[in-house]
Amino acid sequence: MGSLLAERDMLWDAFTTTLTLAAISGLIALVVGTIVAGMRVSPYVPLRTLATVYTEFLRNTPLTIVFFFYVFVTPSMGFTFDYKVAAIIALSCYTSAFVAEAVRSGINSVSLGQAEAARSLGMSFFQNLTIVVLPQAFRTAIPPLINVFIALVKNTSVAGAFSVFELFAMSRRMTNVYSGDVLGILAGVALCYLIVCIPLGQVAGHLERKVAFAR
Repeated sequence: MGSLLAERDMLWDAFTTTLTLAAISGLIALVVGTIVAGMRVSPYVPLRTLATVYTEFLRNTPLTIVFFFYVFVTPSMGFTFDYKVAAIIALSCYTSAFVAEAVRSGINSVSLGQAEAARSLGMSFFQNLTIVVLPQAFRTAIPPLINVFIALVKNTSVAGAFSVFELFAMSRRMTNVYSGDVLGILAGVALCYLIVCIPLGQVAGHLERKVAFAR
């Protein structure tokens, strides 16, 4: 643990990088995942098919492969990204598939009668979805969404294998330099992840109880 105190500036840089990756990727994944979830319940077959292929492909593809594609394959296709940008894109795409499924489960929990009532008022599918269904769906979807974001925080460690200096990359570098303090370094890094994940887990539990009480 003494080595972490000696390298606290490095620890702080790595910790903030992890938070930045998680925050930006989580925001993008939430927007993209919500759009994909809307496509999954769309009455238009091509949109449903495209969204289904997107979610099933990414949910069943290892995150490392997604990183490998954006870091090493896209440059050969003429698209070159900074390592951190590539990490954000990879995390966003991968996480958005799980966000889409969480939001879709929330949409399916909304009473069918409410959607039918909205259609009887002349609302289009888009109006029905955005005004009537999604606001209610998010109440149910928030707890599983937070669990998805907790997984995202931990998944940022994969970026350390692709030249992004986050907590995992820092721990690997420090264990090489301070080989006598390996357990202390790993414990400190684990604590950093817990500082983020435990409050998120508590928020998820609180919201889940609140939603259950509201019902």
